[in-house]
Amino acid sequence: MIERPSPQLGPGTNPRTWLGANYWSRSGGPLMWRTFDPALVREELRVLRDHGLNVTRSFCYLPDFMPAPDTVDERFLERFAVFLDLCQEVGIATIPTFIVGHMSGENWDVPWRNGRDLYADGWMLAQQAFFIRTVVGRFRDHPAVCGWLLSNEMPLYGGETTPEYGRSWAELLVQAVRAAGATQPVSTGDGAWGIEVTGIDNGFRLRDLVRTVDFVGPHVYPMGNDAVHQHLTAAFNCELCHFGLPVILEEFGVTSDFVSDEHAADYYRQVLHTTLLAGAIGWIAWNNTDFDLVDQAPYRHHPFELHFGITDTDGAPKAPLLEMQRFGRVLDAIDLPRCRRAPTDTALIVSSFMDTAYPFHLPEERQAIRRNLMQGYVAAKEADLAPALVREDAGAPDARLILVPCGRQLTGPTWQALAARAAAGATVYVSYFAGDAPFQRGPWHPSFNRFFGIEHQLRYGLVNPIEDDEVVWTFREPFGDLPEGSELRFTVAGNESGRAFLPLTSVDARVIATDAHGRPALLERSVGSGRIVLATYPLEYMAAERPRANPESTWRLYRALAARAAIATPVSLPRPDVLVDSLVRDDGTRFVWLVSEAADVLEVKPDAGGVRLADLLTGELVTAPIALPPYGVGVYQVATDG
Repeated sequence: MIERPSPQLGPGTNPRTWLGANYWSRSGGPLMWRTFDPALVREELRVLRDHGLNVTRSFCYLPDFMPAPDTVDERFLERFAVFLDLCQEVGIATIPTFIVGHMSGENWDVPWRNGRDLYADGWMLAQQAFFIRTVVGRFRDHPAVCGWLLSNEMPLYGGETTPEYGRSWAELLVQAVRAAGATQPVSTGDGAWGIEVTGIDNGFRLRDLVRTVDFVGPHVYPMGNDAVHQHLTAAFNCELCHFGLPVILEEFGVTSDFVSDEHAADYYRQVLHTTLLAGAIGWIAWNNTDFDLVDQAPYRHHPFELHFGITDTDGAPKAPLLEMQRFGRVLDAIDLPRCRRAPTDTALIVSSFMDTAYPFHLPEERQAIRRNLMQGYVAAKEADLAPALVREDAGAPDARLILVPCGRQLTGPTWQALAARAAAGATVYVSYFAGDAPFQRGPWHPSFNRFFGIEHQLRYGLVNPIEDDEVVWTFREPFGDLPEGSELRFTVAGNESGRAFLPLTSVDARVIATDAHGRPALLERSVGSGRIVLATYPLEYMAAERPRANPESTWRLYRALAARAAIATPVSLPRPDVLVDSLVRDDGTRFVWLVSEAADVLEVKPDAGGVRLADLLTGELVTAPIALPPYGVGVYQVATDG
């Protein structure tokens, strides 16, 4: 079994769970400190607090706060002090953010910078450290401050940098926070957009930063073409952010210009609950309010930025705030700081080729690895397998089922370690993928034929194109919970490189399923007390390349693989449009989530393995099929006798 990461904020942090909003007063947006209205600020904070929120992220707009080198404007510090006092009065904490030169589609540079590099210029580093020491020295003991952030999306303001400078910038500025005497948690505010999460190296590498900061804060605003992907992208990013520190979803949200109120509620509901199940322990929405500032930058040229608020311009709650309020009741009911994610016996391997700059490897191939991995994550969630994402450099996981979706590129030692895990009893699944670029197409494997028990029939430099628009597999024998004669259908998509199958002959692998042309489609090779399973089609790639693909049949294959691996799922549903996962409290209480990915009302009756479920908030026992509203979420407690 694998313990899925879910580290909590330190016991001295108040509040222990952050649920809140990024904050600008509607009187001025980024210019709020010039038009600071304490009565309005108090009213705005009270609306948030009255709806169960307990934290804001606040911003030191740098051109106002630091108008000249070695200078911090006392007027704005005084106004920030009043803001902190108002937070304390209302009962809501805040996380001040220091280097705010980017905001909502515009960069506001300090006029005295004169093009100096924010990461590499020693004088500019000293100026940033001076500003941070000044602000922290002034407010370090204020009871309203629960954390600190170095910047707002620094890669957009300072641009990309090298890993060496990204690491040193963070280390020096965190040292400035600590030198000023602060003890609260601190992080970078960079958005967690580095290579480990996105496959793009912007210089902010999580492996480096986690040695310096106290939590990781992804910012997630996906644009996609598949509803399930859209709902799970934030969760997937949170999974990729786990490097031993708490994960706070530091920014997420929607603008009412791009989504209806009803669907805004759907999106918030989905993101809040799926990221909780992905190990996030804090949520800070973008942002607290709509604005009526159409003539002011950045809203003048990015008018959709006016309407990201969870309250409107009159301060009335919008649908997302009501979803956050309901979510907060769930967090209180389960007592989140006492909970951990239920362990799992399913692992998804994160190829090191996604997050490592190997020589002579196309950087754009990292994007294909990420997309394929994301689709594998979606399929595993649809199969109720609660997958753990395990990075290749962590070694082969101790799991009953190890999934390597579109496993083209792993290092040689990893392939050897996977063979050893199979020999020790694991089921190792790999789907073939030639790559989606015409560069060294084919499997990067030290012993491909022997590993799978086959003889491949590839021709150098060429691929074997999939001729059909739909691939149909027929099972020649029972496999997991799929009976003999079962069919699985997969819609074909992708470019001329990726849309390819693996021709082969079997040597000592058993052919489990064939395609419509009678070719092997799924094979199993027994290894020790376990097995290695090969799919000859790039199932996850084809689904990832197709709009509105999910649900598709890969989830059914994964469910059969889990049955073949003898994985027991405590609560499950044999359908892909309801995701099932759970948390476990330190007293042994298990809480179960049913997350609908359907646009219609569903009536479902989960297989709870003989245990009884009770509605978390009402305590009523489930005695009839559960009605889940469109994109609805149900949370239940496993009931105990008496």
